[in-house]
Amino acid sequence: MIEKDATYVVMGLLDADSIAYSIGSFITQQGGKVIYTVQSERMKRIFFDRGSKLSEEEKNALDIRYCDITVESEIAEFFGCLGEIAGVVHSIAFANPKTCLGEDFHTDAIDDLKLSYHISCISLASVVRHAYPKMKKGGSVVALTFESRMAFPFYNWMGVNKAALEAIVRGLARRHGRDLIRINAVSSGPVMTKAAKSIPHFAAIADTWEKMSPLPWDVLEEKESVAYMVSFLLGPFAKKITGQVMYVDGGASITGGELMSFERPA
Repeated sequence: MIEKDATYVVMGLLDADSIAYSIGSFITQQGGKVIYTVQSERMKRIFFDRGSKLSEEEKNALDIRYCDITVESEIAEFFGCLGEIAGVVHSIAFANPKTCLGEDFHTDAIDDLKLSYHISCISLASVVRHAYPKMKKGGSVVALTFESRMAFPFYNWMGVNKAALEAIVRGLARRHGRDLIRINAVSSGPVMTKAAKSIPHFAAIADTWEKMSPLPWDVLEEKESVAYMVSFLLGPFAKKITGQVMYVDGGASITGGELMSFERPA
């Protein structure tokens, strides 16, 4: 699925439990080369360096670089220093949980909303703008999203951001078809990560999934399932797929209401 020895950029690494790390690990297993990005050296020290899941040797073997996607000059500098790449993974999102998420949708924190939109949505367009010249033979960009056609409790403005992100995916797919670059998104079910823990009442969303998903969904283990789909979209087997949102969610996105008792996974 992955082009052997080709280079892929995975943006949004936080720690070894992040979706970004699972995706990068699977790309490496298939013979690809991975360059990870972290927002800053400080973020790497706080979250990645202090993690105990990987040995120091495993951590040092990773190619990790810094790129704050709210700063256009940093994005330009990062991609400007790269050679040819085959694809990019955008695994980046943020919303202040105290003002943009929670029990009430309404908020006065307009600056927080603007920042969350910049990080979660605009950044994809900025990344593609600077990345596509490095994909001279064509390539693939995959963004991570979450079911945006329904309103979930507590998720609030991040749901709005994900809907906008998917619209940006379609716009970019139309623009970059001429460059033979495919732009898609993977809509994942809820998975437990450091970022997910900041979502108020994340367990309530996970419980909702358990009641809706025809296939068993394990919030602790399904990062690998997401990584499989991302790798497929990055590779040549998906060469005619663009502008799409691919659902890796156990089927919850097609289920009307809760599963009946006789429908539940054994």
